[in-house]
Amino acid sequence: MVRLPAKIRLSEDGIVLREWEDGDLAAMAKLFDDPQVAHWTPLASPFDLEAARAYLKSAAQKRAAGERVQLAITVDGKEPAGEVLLMLNGADPEVADLGYSVGAAWRGRGLASRALRMMTEFALGTAGLSRLLLKIEAENTASTGVARAAGYRLTDAPPIPAEGKAGRRLLLQTWEYQGA
Repeated sequence: MVRLPAKIRLSEDGIVLREWEDGDLAAMAKLFDDPQVAHWTPLASPFDLEAARAYLKSAAQKRAAGERVQLAITVDGKEPAGEVLLMLNGADPEVADLGYSVGAAWRGRGLASRALRMMTEFALGTAGLSRLLLKIEAENTASTGVARAAGYRLTDAPPIPAEGKAGRRLLLQTWEYQGA
């Protein structure tokens, strides 16, 4: 059974994962209004203050429904550098998908892999999940590098066809946590 605490704040390895706050809207717009984020994620583009408000509202609704946890990645518990997500699978309560994104100014510091490892530990321990997956396009070499660094391995599952923004056809490979 999945156990999600009312408030989540995780701190380890030089980073703090915390809940998004209303005061983060401008930072969210700065982080997510980026060509790489626009290309590799389903986030709105352009990602302005209006998009940030809608995103934060949706995150709160999904959190309240017990469907998703979206945490800001920070180095000090204050300024967001990115996000890590835990998306529960409605069909199988023991399985969750994870995702992550780091703003351009913060890339290359290992924040995504550390945040993914922390969220993985939280999901397996506190939340009580047993199987954790990532869905990544093969061409997204930065994201596949993060996955490997955090202990995820590419599975033999066939790529999952999906449709991205503006009808872009995607083939998502499945990665599963295998331990560091």
